[in-house]
Amino acid sequence: MDNTLFIDLIPEIPFTQWFADIISWLTDNLSAFFNLISDGAEWLMDAMTAILLIIPPEIFIILIGVLAYFAAKKTFSLPTFSVVALFYIYNQGLWEELMFTTTLVILSSLISIVIGIPVGIWMSKSQTVNNVVQPILDFMQTMPAFVYLIPAVAFFGIGMVPGVFSSVIYAAPPVIRFTNLGIREVDDEMIEAAESFGSTSRQRLFKVELPLAKSTIMAGINQTVMLALSMVVIASMIGAPGLGDQVVRALQQARSGPGFVAGFALVGLAIVMDRILQGFGQDQD
Repeated sequence: MDNTLFIDLIPEIPFTQWFADIISWLTDNLSAFFNLISDGAEWLMDAMTAILLIIPPEIFIILIGVLAYFAAKKTFSLPTFSVVALFYIYNQGLWEELMFTTTLVILSSLISIVIGIPVGIWMSKSQTVNNVVQPILDFMQTMPAFVYLIPAVAFFGIGMVPGVFSSVIYAAPPVIRFTNLGIREVDDEMIEAAESFGSTSRQRLFKVELPLAKSTIMAGINQTVMLALSMVVIASMIGAPGLGDQVVRALQQARSGPGFVAGFALVGLAIVMDRILQGFGQDQD
């Protein structure tokens, strides 16, 4: 039998219409809810950006240098690079864009962490939950990032709010996975010792499992922040301001100079964030 004939006999499953109907139903019936979230999140992000912009750039650069100094265990390579990278951004007139980008990364990372760590703990305590959530995380990580912009725009319009929404979906899986992994890797002997001293499950979690899983969880947080930062350019395609917007504009206008300047600024910011988080994620002497 001809395979093509067999395929032609099977009616096309209307997935396209189903997904369109779901998004349409959500936007029609939950518009007030989405508007409330959008207004609140927009106010919060504007306030965060305004606070960051109040700090003089020179003071901000010094503070980050000091933070990098302690993260690098009081060596000077990381603080020197951090100061140079931030001065480069300031010198190129991209300081305000940096603050918008920092706001987007901080907020989306915090939301991902607040959601991700409890979910990871839940997964580590229940194999059923683990089996259910793991395929969802696979879906979230393998779905092209651009696809997340579709419901984000439908629910929240354009701007920084849908950028944060799509960033959270894209960036949350690592912290969930690493929290689950870190707690599962805690030595059984440590758990048995805690139980022998009469520790409750809550005490065991906060005094034994989470402290021992700290380095693994911090690695997940690091990955989450880096993924949130990687969404900056993509989020700028739906109106999110920041360094990514400069890259998108340069691409649209075919201007390589401004594009590379903004691109190097993003690279510098990513390295500074990555190294500082790595430093604080390791056990300090």
